[in-house]
Amino acid sequence: MLDKTPTKGKLLIAEPSILNDKEFNRSVIYLTEHSKDGCIGFILNRPTEFLLKDLIPEIDCDFTVYSGGPVEQENLYFIHKVPELIPDSVQIDTNFYWGGDFDVLTKLLNENALDFSDIRFFLGYSGWSLNQLNEELKESTWKITKNKYPNLLTIKSDDIWKNQLMSFGGEYQIWANAPKNPALN
Repeated sequence: MLDKTPTKGKLLIAEPSILNDKEFNRSVIYLTEHSKDGCIGFILNRPTEFLLKDLIPEIDCDFTVYSGGPVEQENLYFIHKVPELIPDSVQIDTNFYWGGDFDVLTKLLNENALDFSDIRFFLGYSGWSLNQLNEELKESTWKITKNKYPNLLTIKSDDIWKNQLMSFGGEYQIWANAPKNPALN
């Protein structure tokens, strides 16, 4: 279901028109913050080659780390659904939270108390000033939709953009099936 208002907990779906944008091409972004100061979100479908233990050796955990976006890519962020285990978490919507006490998180991970379906890690984030995102929406760079996934943390990276476009119908179905590099068609 398409929406016009970017708010916390919604998804930004990259329009096919931005195929040449290497940062956001075919991306699906989960908005975690929306205020008068701007918006923050994380790209859900950009796994990196890194595992968490590659970046933080004191954490013995082989969870995949995703590229959250082009801002502050040297910083690690996380979205989760276990606020009762991770103090100081910030609520995004009914089911998901971001951030929290990293010392507690480290202990939980080393004790194998969390499953990959509980948490997802990101290097960097996607961010916009409020006016910047509104301009991009006017330029049809993004579609906004409600999150209909019961657990965003377990969705398959390869299919989420395509599935979103297929749900929009019409000409989007053609784009959903186009190759990643249209020049190879």
